[in-house]
Amino acid sequence: MGICYIFFDVSVNQIYLTDMEEIVNRIAKSGIVNIDLDSYFPSEPILPFDIKDWLWQGLVLKEKDFRERLENFDFQTFNNSIVTIFCSADAIVPFWAFMLLAVKLQPIAKEVAYGTMEEYLAKHYAKEISKLNPLDFTDKRVIIKGCGDYPVPVSAYVEITSLLRPYATSIMYGEPCSTVPVYKRKAVTA
Repeated sequence: MGICYIFFDVSVNQIYLTDMEEIVNRIAKSGIVNIDLDSYFPSEPILPFDIKDWLWQGLVLKEKDFRERLENFDFQTFNNSIVTIFCSADAIVPFWAFMLLAVKLQPIAKEVAYGTMEEYLAKHYAKEISKLNPLDFTDKRVIIKGCGDYPVPVSAYVEITSLLRPYATSIMYGEPCSTVPVYKRKAVTA
């Protein structure tokens, strides 16, 4: 058996063996569409702002103290980030407190949202998935990539499946080399 060299022809973006046999990427030629939900994860840092840390004795929000703390707090730590505002304590926090925080954060942060990071991500993914045109997936076999690098919420997998089911021929979960079938359109018999 001789030595085999690999040759990459930039002009046609193809890889060849020395005897010019084309290396075929069967997955690319299969017509399967891959969707990686990691690609929709925000590029900016997501920073929490928990009001519980500003409550008097961890129970009550005192307006005067709250406003004073707002004036003296350095909000620059939230510069160009996504800030999620919530209260993890079992306390009654008036709506205006969240509004005052939004007023302070909005000029500095990239985005300000109510809720925990998990709640924010569920809304964010719903918004991003709604931008997809389901007609682009008509009669396609789709793989929704799993096991990514980011905490993609389960709701995103439900949203994408619900959006594509009426259009796609099949929907699978996982990687092209190892998928779990989720949906397959039944053949119409005459």
